[in-house]
Amino acid sequence: MSSAQDPFYIVKEEIQDSIDKLLSSFHQWESAAYGTGEQARLTTVVIAGCESIQEQVDELDKAISVASRDPAYFGIDIAELEKRRKWTRTARDQVGTVKKKVSAGKGLSYHDSHRELMRLPMDQSNPTETSNQYGQHNDDLISSESDRQLLLIKQQDEDLDLLSDSVQRIGHIGLNIHEELLAQEKIIDDLGTEMDSTSNRLDFLQKKVEIVMKKAGAKGQIMMILFLVVLFVILFVLVFVV
Repeated sequence: MSSAQDPFYIVKEEIQDSIDKLLSSFHQWESAAYGTGEQARLTTVVIAGCESIQEQVDELDKAISVASRDPAYFGIDIAELEKRRKWTRTARDQVGTVKKKVSAGKGLSYHDSHRELMRLPMDQSNPTETSNQYGQHNDDLISSESDRQLLLIKQQDEDLDLLSDSVQRIGHIGLNIHEELLAQEKIIDDLGTEMDSTSNRLDFLQKKVEIVMKKAGAKGQIMMILFLVVLFVILFVLVFVV
């Protein structure tokens, strides 16, 4: 089976495209202004993308485990299996590193926002003005946090839709693999039946030859052998001399 037809490489190409998009979003996240709504949106996009890719890689690992039980049946060897396992490990490590960095950045952003919310000016001489400023600052943060939460919910819905589409594609690929395995199993069964039929015909022919040899007797057998030798010599001369 060529790489273009191998279901593993079809799924691998889809996952690689998802990883490329994930890295692009991750670079945007790194470049986004700290603590802004854009960074929060990109945080959700990157984490959801990491989880989706990790699930796809897990499914691919399961398929590799199934193939490793009987590599010859699937037309692959041990080196190819190790090559596939190495790719999934690399993909999982790459996605895990991105998720770890973004999750760490997300936690730091929340901590700083909380600290900013609880901070009070220490050098204000007018308590009323200080209280008003703090109340306004608090309202602004709450409003910003509410907008951010709504944005996150909307983005999560979109990510769930994308994840559902990816799962459906993997399901279709799994069904195609199953159908192909059934077709190969039928071919093997037909080949076994044909071999049994051929073996029976050979056995029948061998018995016929034995019967003819017995009827011919010793003199007849010698004449038949001489005839076959002469026929072999004639064929040899025609093929290699003439």
